[in-house]
Amino acid sequence: MTCDESLKTQAYLDGELDAAQSLEVEAHLEQCAECQALAADHADLKEAMAGASYHRAPAALRARIGAALDAEAKAQTNVVPLKAPRRSGFWLGAGSGAGGMAIAAALAFLLFMPANNVLVADLADAHVRSLMGEHLIDVASSDHHTVKPWFAGHSDISPPTEDFKADGFTLVGGRADYVHGTRAAVVVYRHGAHIINLFAWADRNARLPGTSSRAGYRMVFWKQKDLDLAAVSDVDPAELDRFVALVKKSQSRE
Repeated sequence: MTCDESLKTQAYLDGELDAAQSLEVEAHLEQCAECQALAADHADLKEAMAGASYHRAPAALRARIGAALDAEAKAQTNVVPLKAPRRSGFWLGAGSGAGGMAIAAALAFLLFMPANNVLVADLADAHVRSLMGEHLIDVASSDHHTVKPWFAGHSDISPPTEDFKADGFTLVGGRADYVHGTRAAVVVYRHGAHIINLFAWADRNARLPGTSSRAGYRMVFWKQKDLDLAAVSDVDPAELDRFVALVKKSQSRE
């Protein structure tokens, strides 16, 4: 049986919803096993596509395609159609002449464009969403002994939740989120006027970028034990690296 919210969930996964609608879908995902499976399948597909090998078309090939398109366009300029084409002949026409060259150009663009880092995009979107409205924190506390047990009932994993207030990184709470089609635990810290979202999710044996940036936010990725982690913030890069070092050190003691 198809969930009535599956189309809206698909739109969310494709990044087509605004912040308010995204929050509604995230709440629905917490309860709907069917849409959770849809999100997982979507993530697997995006990961497979992102991991494909892409190459830029050689200059000579791009020049030949451009010249052929120009020639086809000029040849069609003075052609007057005798009658409207039949719908059944669309694909036949598309497979030859200008249609064929247009399809070839489109395929060349798809095959040779750079691969997008889907995980980076998902994390950036999740970070931005968290800063809007009231979605930053589900459990507000600077007490490690309050935040840690909360995740036991709201997440499939146990993320690091140490407070580093003495080092300038204050624990302010946590929330549950979805990243790359999987449930994630997010521990929230404040450093001066900056928010740091520490994302943690179950390791799926996927390769992580190391460091990356998107929309003005820097991300540091790493694996530890059975978790994949990413710290996301617009804080000074050196300070974010220092925060990550503190988290890694606290994990090594567990």
